[in-house]
Amino acid sequence: MIRLFDFFFSLFGLLFGFPVLLLLVVIGFFDTGSPVFRQERVGRNKKPFTLVKFRTMKKDTASVASHLASASAITPFGHFLRRTKLDELPQLWNVLKGEMSLVGPRPCLFNQEELIGEREQRDVLAARPGITGLAQVNDIDMSTPVLLAETDQKMLENLTVGAYFKYIFMTVAGKGAGDRVPGKD
Repeated sequence: MIRLFDFFFSLFGLLFGFPVLLLLVVIGFFDTGSPVFRQERVGRNKKPFTLVKFRTMKKDTASVASHLASASAITPFGHFLRRTKLDELPQLWNVLKGEMSLVGPRPCLFNQEELIGEREQRDVLAARPGITGLAQVNDIDMSTPVLLAETDQKMLENLTVGAYFKYIFMTVAGKGAGDRVPGKD
């Protein structure tokens, strides 16, 4: 049932959000010269997939988790995208393809071994990663791997259709700070 919602909402979002996506791409070209960011992430059952987002950091920034990145790497437009969570919109493509869900544990990098280990212990990696979830609306990020894995497990064990819509609504309404970078916000 949730996969059906994911498919239709991501298709709807991509079709009707196309003018916004196009505008953000154009502004992104002026900001960084390369508005779309692609990065290999840990997917369902540890299968790698390429996550797509709008670029919020300078093009030459090292590929690390947000909590390890330098605040000076974020561009002014990137700061706006992160604050409004518009940087996440291209992930609707990942959702449409079935690599992600709208709601699920945020996909981490393969070099985040502690988080991967914690998630494996709790069977979190058996689920599709998501754009938002319980951890995100409660400002729990990847800087606390044990707490994040515990929160992801709790969300997955209690994920109902009602909770799915609740997390989406809370995210759209501005609950949660998104991926934090030290020194910003």
